[in-house]
Amino acid sequence: MLGSLLPLLAAGNTVVLKPSEKSPLSAARFVELLDLPPGVVNLVHGDARAGRPLAAHEDVALPHFTGSVEAGRSVGAAAAQRLQRSVLELGGNAPVIVDADVDVAATAQAVAFSSFVNSGQICTSSERIYVHRAVAQEFIAALVDAAGAYALNADRDGTGLGPLVDETQRSLVHAHVAEAVELGATVLCGGVVPDGPGFGYPATVLTGVTADMRLMREETFGPVAPVVVVDSFDEAIELANDTGFGLAATVYTHDPVHQQRAGDIRAALVWINAWQQGGVNATYEPWGLSGVGAAGADASFDTAPRPVSVLLAATD
Repeated sequence: MLGSLLPLLAAGNTVVLKPSEKSPLSAARFVELLDLPPGVVNLVHGDARAGRPLAAHEDVALPHFTGSVEAGRSVGAAAAQRLQRSVLELGGNAPVIVDADVDVAATAQAVAFSSFVNSGQICTSSERIYVHRAVAQEFIAALVDAAGAYALNADRDGTGLGPLVDETQRSLVHAHVAEAVELGATVLCGGVVPDGPGFGYPATVLTGVTADMRLMREETFGPVAPVVVVDSFDEAIELANDTGFGLAATVYTHDPVHQQRAGDIRAALVWINAWQQGGVNATYEPWGLSGVGAAGADASFDTAPRPVSVLLAATD
């Protein structure tokens, strides 16, 4: 939210903020804390019945949307009807490539974090893991061990898994896992809806997954780590690109040639040897179903104003 909001304000715009109806309270508290004149940041709550007319309103010069592909299409279409630009950051199905030369234990810990932190509810969460056969057995065992630290509602060290946002999302996550098992995948840990209140789902690792499973084709948005064993870095790149999404990817390798080839992955952000590294200086634009419009660094500011040239004719 801040990455899109602050550049708009810095460019002198007023903003209407509509958070997801599934997580309204943090946005409401954020607006309460702002020390700005009235009317600079305006808060609207609601579901699509509020979002659709807002995106279509003639006074909205630039819709900037983060959310699902379906909702993003609706926002983009509403803006296009008025011949307005829009910036859309939509879903992801981020791949991870684990090369043959990695520190297996450290990489497994890093991949577990990127798959399970925030219960996998981050658009750049790792959702497809391609590991080289040379280290696959050791890596999978280490990943399962690492997943064990992410217990439901546990600990205060950042590894406890909180709930998924609602029952609908938990049902979707479990449906992806159940379908994969039905089609031949093996659950090594997790994969069971827990008893009790709330919408928790355990850290889950699967092997034997195939590219045709929904788990590998769609955004799961939960604490699930499906692992595919590959025979080469080339195969991993090919499989990483076998998706309609293109938001983020991570490559773990110490081979300089492979590090350079990480740019062959069709993604807005490609991290090497660390997930979510970098900062405000990174500029990116999603591929495919992950959206349109550049963001980050100067690009976030450049979308806010419209360039205008005022040309004065020479006079005698």
